[in-house]
Amino acid sequence: MSAQESAPTRPSLPQRLWSRLPATIGRGTRVLAWLVLISNVVIVGTGGLVRLTGSGMGCPNWPYCTEGSLVPTAELSWHSLIEFGNRTLTGVLIVIAALAFLSVVRLRAERPELFALTLANGLGIILQAIVGGVIVWLHLPPSLVGIHFVISAALVANAAAYICRVYGGAGPRRRAVSRGFAILTHVTSAAVAVTVLIGILLTGAGPHAGDDAAARNGLDPVLWQHLHAWPAYVLFALTLVLFAASWRTPPALRLRLWTGLLLAVELVQIGVGLWQARTGLPIVLVNIHMVLAVSLVAAMTAVVMHLKTADASTEAAEASDAAVTPGSVPAR
Repeated sequence: MSAQESAPTRPSLPQRLWSRLPATIGRGTRVLAWLVLISNVVIVGTGGLVRLTGSGMGCPNWPYCTEGSLVPTAELSWHSLIEFGNRTLTGVLIVIAALAFLSVVRLRAERPELFALTLANGLGIILQAIVGGVIVWLHLPPSLVGIHFVISAALVANAAAYICRVYGGAGPRRRAVSRGFAILTHVTSAAVAVTVLIGILLTGAGPHAGDDAAARNGLDPVLWQHLHAWPAYVLFALTLVLFAASWRTPPALRLRLWTGLLLAVELVQIGVGLWQARTGLPIVLVNIHMVLAVSLVAAMTAVVMHLKTADASTEAAEASDAAVTPGSVPAR
């Protein structure tokens, strides 16, 4: 055998790059998971600032700020800096999303859910940027601005789910709580969705619906303020019951922590909501209220994600069901 034949084949550049990607979930992957969540929450705050300060048309074109200029020009106002800053943050989100995807792409076979969640995050950010461009082109229609926020909330929920799965184990997941607790959790999550959606409609009707050139959605803000409060208080009552019930769940699930966090976010949100309503809706409080809304979505997602565990046996859930509802047939 010749020396040339016995020499090992040098891996190609793509193979070498692939081998450098993480093959296990380590500290870097977990840090990136948290950065995905934090960045998606932060951009809600900057996007809210754009809307609340009437800076939506600060950069009247997209993807350029003005015709022929990617960045604001000297002739433009501080509104342009706010709008351009929010656009720039989208680039940061894309970089973080790409790094998070690369940190789990080699784990696609063992952890397909991590691959799917990071891919969905990246695609969602791209979709969000496109919707933002259409909103600028159409001069901030309130319906599309509301959809913009819904996509942000979905991205935050996706990021929270991703964190939970990064810290969770691999393999099939089984319900580890009673059927009653699971149902109560899903009813509470529905109340979160209704409360947030009505809040979006309320914002579109109020004084901070966007740029001066943007039309309001025509709804009565006083009436919708009450319509927003009703599901919020129902949500609060459900969360109190959920938190109390969490003390009967397996401690390993840490549902006491997550339902407690959900309750804490709601208490702050209710306090800020009452404060802003009694002080004429100052911009700072409304912006905090918007950030808390997606924080509420993240906390609710964490509760839902901890209903199941990778190492729980079905017998644990069935025994819990039998203890709560004797004679009932446990869910499979």
